[in-house]
Amino acid sequence: MIKIKKLVVAAMLALPTITLITGCKKFLDRQPLQATVDDIKVGALEGKALGLYGAIRNSAAQPYCGDGFQSIPWVAMNGFRSDDAEIVSDPGASAWHQTYDNFQYTKDDWGAGLYWDKHYVFIGLCNDALDEAEKGGYTDPGSMINIAEARFFRAYAYFDLVRTFGDVPKIDFKINTPSDGNIQKSPSAQIYALIDADLTFAAQHLPSEWETKYKGRLTTYAAKTLHAKALLYRQQWASALALCKDVIASTKYDLFTPYWKIWKKEGELNVESIFEIQASKTAGDGNTYWSRLGQCQGVRGSGTWDLGWGWNTPSASLVSAYEAGDVRKDATILFSNQSDGGTNTGGYGLVVPNLTNALYWNKKVYNQYSDYQAAGLGTPNNEAQNTWVNHRVLRYSDVLLMAAEAANEIGGAANQNDAKTWVNKVRTRAGLPDINFVDQAQMRAAVKKERRFEFAMEFERFFDLVRWGDAATVLSANGYQNKHRYFPIPTSALNSNPNLTQNPEWP
Repeated sequence: MIKIKKLVVAAMLALPTITLITGCKKFLDRQPLQATVDDIKVGALEGKALGLYGAIRNSAAQPYCGDGFQSIPWVAMNGFRSDDAEIVSDPGASAWHQTYDNFQYTKDDWGAGLYWDKHYVFIGLCNDALDEAEKGGYTDPGSMINIAEARFFRAYAYFDLVRTFGDVPKIDFKINTPSDGNIQKSPSAQIYALIDADLTFAAQHLPSEWETKYKGRLTTYAAKTLHAKALLYRQQWASALALCKDVIASTKYDLFTPYWKIWKKEGELNVESIFEIQASKTAGDGNTYWSRLGQCQGVRGSGTWDLGWGWNTPSASLVSAYEAGDVRKDATILFSNQSDGGTNTGGYGLVVPNLTNALYWNKKVYNQYSDYQAAGLGTPNNEAQNTWVNHRVLRYSDVLLMAAEAANEIGGAANQNDAKTWVNKVRTRAGLPDINFVDQAQMRAAVKKERRFEFAMEFERFFDLVRWGDAATVLSANGYQNKHRYFPIPTSALNSNPNLTQNPEWP
């Protein structure tokens, strides 16, 4: 292992972008084992590939991309716009509330500009690794895995962009001068074609599992799960179902119980986890391994309740919609002026005071003040509040519900029976009785309902409503119209690219 560590460190030191490579504390210097190819050796691109795991979250070095994938701009774009979440706890956030909760989009919104910029910065890092692979002619097993990792991450970034903005520039090459990126938008179909190609390649070349010390690194099943989701958005039911069935048949994943523990430290990288963006924070490590995902959503208060910024709070609509007996409610919603539910629901036996005008808080990022002290962090500050929270990106329950949706839409007795089985697995963990299958419409409604509560506060709801064609009905009271499915291209992006044009519905 000492020899392997030296090889990896040497490879990293040889990279001109060494400052981008330092953000993967949890598995930076470990050799992958138990992969789909024998005797994997560290690839020539190992440093750059590992750097992507840190860059998408945060890094002590610039340019980090966490603001575009985990902080306020990402949470606002992917979360506030649904009927399940809103920003009400910070009096200074009224502009964000109007822009995202009430669909008063503005082309000059700096959050949208940062979202756009950081996605393309990250895509540039992926393209840089892929360009080096092509120029170096690297085809050894280790390098093929590294290439697959870069292509997964590029697809992940483009999936965000295409469902947020629609047509966007397709930059699948290394930019050597700023003018190289001044290209026109590509139709969304071409962006999805790139996503399909990247994830197909990733599924073919990523290992099925990693040695324990590399736990959490991308696998073939992460690629298949994300690909299934991208196909589902285009109603390519059969292809999506086939990929979901591959993940299910692997038997490498299962539903983790109890539900509330998924979002605690002991629930990180559990048997349900298919992909997580990992973070950690300990005294003295600076800003190297942290994430703003938990910080920007944590309970907003003072003293021992200064746990975050409170920028993603559950709505009254979500709170009132749960079915009686659904254990996911108490694992998701933290109520002001009430008990946090105790240790059987992810609480700590504390009473949440009336802190701001927010009645509810996101319990999936809930930690207590003593957690900071135990980590040696002392008084919470901007680099301590919840900054160690992992981002659960892909979970096995998503595979089950995507499979159920696709099978039901395809139809036929066998598919519909499978759909019922998969939905009821999710409901059983939630403490709910089985649904009795009647017809396709009932199953469609059941899948929609389960997706809402299974992934509440996890940034799926808005895009689900849009792809189902339900957004105009569900969100109309907040001012949503069909044009709001896509955000206008930020003015900052238009100003930097003379060939970029605004979305036609936002002249």
